[in-house]
Amino acid sequence: MFWKKFIRNLSKLGRAMLIPIVAMPAVGILGRLGASDMLNIPLMETASNAITGNLDMLFAFGGVLAFADSKDKSYALIGAAVGLFSFKACLAALDPNIGMGVFAGIIVGVLSAILYNHSRKWNTPEMFSFFTGEKFIIVLAPIFAIPLALIFYLIWPPIQNGLDVLAMWMAGSGALGIFLFGFLNRALIPVGLHHVINSYLWFQMGSFVNAAGETVTGDIPRFLAGDPTAGVFMTGLYPVFLFGLPGACYAMYKCAKKEHQKEVKSLMVSNALTDIVAGITEPTEFAFEFVSPKLYLLHAIYSGLGGVIFYFLGARLGISYNVDIIDYILNFNLGSKAILILPVGIAYFFLYYFSFKAVILHDNVMTPGRADDDNTTAEITEDEKDFKLATTDFSYLAKKLVQNLGGKENIQTLDACITRLRIQVKDGSKVNYDKIRQTGVKGIVKLTDTDLQIVIGADVQKVKKAMEEYL
Repeated sequence: MFWKKFIRNLSKLGRAMLIPIVAMPAVGILGRLGASDMLNIPLMETASNAITGNLDMLFAFGGVLAFADSKDKSYALIGAAVGLFSFKACLAALDPNIGMGVFAGIIVGVLSAILYNHSRKWNTPEMFSFFTGEKFIIVLAPIFAIPLALIFYLIWPPIQNGLDVLAMWMAGSGALGIFLFGFLNRALIPVGLHHVINSYLWFQMGSFVNAAGETVTGDIPRFLAGDPTAGVFMTGLYPVFLFGLPGACYAMYKCAKKEHQKEVKSLMVSNALTDIVAGITEPTEFAFEFVSPKLYLLHAIYSGLGGVIFYFLGARLGISYNVDIIDYILNFNLGSKAILILPVGIAYFFLYYFSFKAVILHDNVMTPGRADDDNTTAEITEDEKDFKLATTDFSYLAKKLVQNLGGKENIQTLDACITRLRIQVKDGSKVNYDKIRQTGVKGIVKLTDTDLQIVIGADVQKVKKAMEEYL
């Protein structure tokens, strides 16, 4: 039971995380095109950086949308925002070197939603009534952020310091170090700690005297200065970013349900272009990392393996901005055997495509376009899709459904898929199933005491809209 509940909540979080990544493709492309080596338009970079600098807030909102138990989540969203402001400020005051990335947003967002679910029901003295109920989270979140910051002040620095030591060890460990860099560079993305390893290898590891007699340090500056030993750590990510992840996008598109493929195609084409042109991989990675640890483990292994392949082939190609097609072209002559990235990349496209497709289908992974709004339901039947209600008075039908579901105050959540209303009620004993069937609906699926689905047919969206207006 616990494991089933955990997987269900992880799936909810994964679907909610798709919401903030809608902004990522445009942000990534704006930032790349506005860079000094491209169109050199600082305003475009500024617009992009404003979003990427606040990704933790977007993910906090995603956590709230996933776990807040109410139809109107506006107060919970505001609570998460003020909670995150306080959490980050407290962490910075305690230790300005702590950086949690988007993980801070996910943690604060999810915990704010849980706190909101409980605190809005608490009884408080009447004199405090203005601040309690739905609004109580706005008061509690910044207070709750203080002990939360103290906890992460204690547990996060040892994690960061340990990874810093690991990065220094990897720098001198040959093929094994290169594999671990590629593996951890991707594996640590969900918690934002990949930057800890990157910062040492990119900007501190090694030294080189350039043509002007200046000493530069770090893999990126040394590569750009012409150091023939630099660039080996990033080479293995080129086939992943330019070919592998687009292959994963294609697999997710092919595995989507037919009725969702058009929508998924738009998302995956956008994600693949962002991988290739901007080197921003999070939109693609967030589409599968939360719903399938197995897929993300494969992705991390492939990333490490790419570096090992090029280490033994003697190929190297560093970066100036990011791992993208633009850096590949601009830095081609600075690298060694960079042409080998193309055939290895083509192999990576098929490696990702076939392995991702196999895992998605075998494990029934709920990647975009595969999951219904609630994946605990039975399959939608063909006759449901063609079913038509006897009435077209959707306002009247909505009123009767709400009444027989126990009234407005008993409806916790209301959503719809292709043919069914998906409803969560507070008290299942108040639901009159016989009366609901008498309205002319095709059927009712009772999932739990408080979760049910009403089979409406082709008019489901119209009924849902009428119910929302009545509520």
